[in-house]
Amino acid sequence: MAVAFPSLAPAREDSLNSRLNWLRAGVLGANDGIVSIAGLVFGVAGATSDQLSLLVAGLAGVVAGALSMAGGEYVSVSSQRDTELAALAEQRRAASSDPALVANQLRAYYLAQGLEPDLADRVATELTAGGGGLDHHARTTIGLDADTPVSPWAAARASLLAFVAGAVIPLVAMVFSPYSLRLPVTVVAVWLALLLTGLVSSRLGGSRPGRPMLRNLVVGTLAMGLTYLMGTLAGGLLA
Repeated sequence: MAVAFPSLAPAREDSLNSRLNWLRAGVLGANDGIVSIAGLVFGVAGATSDQLSLLVAGLAGVVAGALSMAGGEYVSVSSQRDTELAALAEQRRAASSDPALVANQLRAYYLAQGLEPDLADRVATELTAGGGGLDHHARTTIGLDADTPVSPWAAARASLLAFVAGAVIPLVAMVFSPYSLRLPVTVVAVWLALLLTGLVSSRLGGSRPGRPMLRNLVVGTLAMGLTYLMGTLAGGLLA
């Protein structure tokens, strides 16, 4: 008689949670790009009216910020990956030295989930038949997927692209708008972008959108206002 494996639903849930975590990271990266480059171009705009200077400074900020985000994410996820691989290797060594370990721990896990002892025995036996069950064991005991450890390169690439996607908005609005309109156009573009990232992040987190959206607006407005003031002061001192 076939046994229904209760571990498949948690596996799908883990996969969904993993995708949501990547999406949240992407939204945060885009938000960081928006605020960082908005602050940078407003600071330069306060000091000079030269469009080329704005473009060069903005592009340099996009490149530096994106590489910094990607590098930081790569280092962070690499450390996580090393920890996961070490934990999985320890799981394999323990299973190799004690073949019954995996089945016993899976049985204990499913008993704790509320399965009847007979069904828990059958599930553990089915999963470990032929030396298998390590992936289920890793998921249930240490929350890891033995087949798909995290990828530092994927994390770095996602962070870089998300930062650039957000950074392009204030840069394009500031550099390519008519001179007399560049500040208000950039403010509106940044506000709209931050409202969108605040809305998306609230939906992903299951919270009301009002507070995240307002928080984004306040942070972005402060960044633009303070850096513009600093740029104006610096431009006046250097003139």
